[in-house]
Amino acid sequence: MHELQIIMILVIALALVFDFINGFHDTANAIATSVSTRAMSPRIAIIMAAILNFCGAMYSTGVAHTIGGDIVKSAEHVNELILIAALASSVIWNLLTWWLALPSSSSHALVGGIIGAVLISTGTVGLNYWGIGKIILALVLSPLCAAIVGCIIMTLLFMIFGKCRPSAINNRFKKMQILSAAMMAFSHGSNDAQKSMGIITLALLSAGYISVFEVPTFVKIMAAVSMGCGTAIGGWKIIKTVGGKIFKLEPISGFAADLNSSLIIFSATLMSLPVSTTHVVSGSIMGVGTAKRIKAVRWGVAQQMAVAWVLTIPATAALAAIIYKFLKLFF
Repeated sequence: MHELQIIMILVIALALVFDFINGFHDTANAIATSVSTRAMSPRIAIIMAAILNFCGAMYSTGVAHTIGGDIVKSAEHVNELILIAALASSVIWNLLTWWLALPSSSSHALVGGIIGAVLISTGTVGLNYWGIGKIILALVLSPLCAAIVGCIIMTLLFMIFGKCRPSAINNRFKKMQILSAAMMAFSHGSNDAQKSMGIITLALLSAGYISVFEVPTFVKIMAAVSMGCGTAIGGWKIIKTVGGKIFKLEPISGFAADLNSSLIIFSATLMSLPVSTTHVVSGSIMGVGTAKRIKAVRWGVAQQMAVAWVLTIPATAALAAIIYKFLKLFF
């Protein structure tokens, strides 16, 4: 088999591995709140999330266009080795943070990996700074918006249901949490699965297999299946962190967090903007907790997550640069 074909297969395989890991790494985002409040059993929640992740992944390709077309100036500035280095660094970072039970962003990891691999290979001329700025702005603002809007939604719910008996409210919102968790799973698939679609399509374009940046149907299906399978396995360590260590959730607060997160993530999908599902969900939980009582939020855990948030892009960029240099020794 021709060397170029082998490298292309490796790019696609790594992109699907990234999607698979993204699925089980970010399972917590869709179901942690409903599992922690016992609105659903873990098994049922994961099956539902896997199915809706697949459906969401098939929804659109706007985020794929942003990832594949806005980080680099053109397909001429990337090659298969650059994409392999970027994907490998993202996968390694995701596995490391999963092992440490630390919710981190697959989006940040991928963006950082691409930036680092392009910088070390083609230099600054290969990067689209306007596009990178737009993506980073979306990654920065989305969790802040999630925290603010989450606090507002929770405050409104307190105003509406504050005089009701807690037991009655909890029973009602346990059922509503199933709906909000379903919305969260669909929105997660609609945004996150497209990132690997964008990488695969960019690889096909740079290698001349396609003439325009348009995500092929088979790429959409592969990415959707990969993420769905990853979600079915589940990231239990991160589920525990997101679901209970940031703020002690009740059904009403879990519903508010999921509803808020799904609306923000899906809005970003409609605007073709990649966002970090992990950080949006975490921001929502912090905002919901703050509405109840500022001291109710475990800010130490939030601080650890913020550190991971800051470190992810430079760490994966540096790792991708190292991997690219290593690959150049053999290709």
